[in-house]
Amino acid sequence: MELKFKVSGRISKPVEDVFEAVVDPKKLSGYFTTGGAEGRLETGATVTWDFHDFPGAFPVEVVEVEKNRKIVLRWDATEGNPAEQGPENVLPANYQTTVTMTFEPLDGSRTLVTIAEEGWRETPGGLAASYGNCQGWSQMLCAMKAYVEYGINLREGMYK
Repeated sequence: MELKFKVSGRISKPVEDVFEAVVDPKKLSGYFTTGGAEGRLETGATVTWDFHDFPGAFPVEVVEVEKNRKIVLRWDATEGNPAEQGPENVLPANYQTTVTMTFEPLDGSRTLVTIAEEGWRETPGGLAASYGNCQGWSQMLCAMKAYVEYGINLREGMYK
């Protein structure tokens, strides 16, 4: 069994606005990386994402960026699920997972965003981590929708 998932959502803004909300670190910090994002998402870059609710900033490798179409990222995998066990029980793993985000324009005024992640080892810890990340990316899509459409930060106070 290959551990992977895909989530998607529709945002009522043009693809250019939605894509920019992910690649621009200031905008990303307004709804997702609550501790701040450093570095614009550009092919070949390594940026830093930090979350106030999960301690420690970490590097994100930007594998590919196709403007207004696709972003491919790699980052260090963990094993375990912080939502179930608490962040202190999540263990670093010695491999990476790959995240692929796609942006599809719908009728010029809406965008379908799809986020897929894959690459966990087939272990109980890998399975738990994949479930945790699936939950996290689903919540990221909800937070992005609220932020891009209405300027609201849904993550504020959600986890702590």
